[in-house]
Amino acid sequence: PLAGPLAVGAASVLDGVQHSLLQRLSTGLGALRDSKQLTERQRELWFAALEAAERRGEIRFAVTLIGASVIDARGISAATRLAVARVLERLALAPQLSSVLLDGLLVAPKRFREQRTIIRGDETEPLISFASIVAKVVRDRYMVRMARRFPSYGFDRHKGYGTSAHYAALEQYGPCPIHRRFFLRGMF
Repeated sequence: PLAGPLAVGAASVLDGVQHSLLQRLSTGLGALRDSKQLTERQRELWFAALEAAERRGEIRFAVTLIGASVIDARGISAATRLAVARVLERLALAPQLSSVLLDGLLVAPKRFREQRTIIRGDETEPLISFASIVAKVVRDRYMVRMARRFPSYGFDRHKGYGTSAHYAALEQYGPCPIHRRFFLRGMF
């Protein structure tokens, strides 16, 4: 995205619970997929179901948002490492008792000795899919709030991604405080 925070989600379940939770949730919601392959409505339904499961104590999840100013100051890689460390900290996991599955090229802090990075993990690992969904929903809701604060940019429609409408707004108004200047180099 050209604007808005980096969002990293994490989900935690006890060993042996994930499969039964997935089966129960999928019954009413359909197949679990990568958050980008779900419609906004489907993501919201999954999010509500995950919130209900969290209230029942079946899952815990957290999302960390890292703002554009940190991304610009430290770079996207360092911001991503910071986000992963923060979101795992928010779940208060015991590193020596936790197995961490990570999507893409993510890496957890070294104190989490048992960790595995899975390319396209959000397509194959339900727990990573859960984390992806909660991160996308929280970030999208944030961008809708930012659309009210910065109405000229249409954040409620494109969520900060580089659409033609977003580029047109940037041409007309220039960047606002939540734009990632690192990604706008050469434009302004």
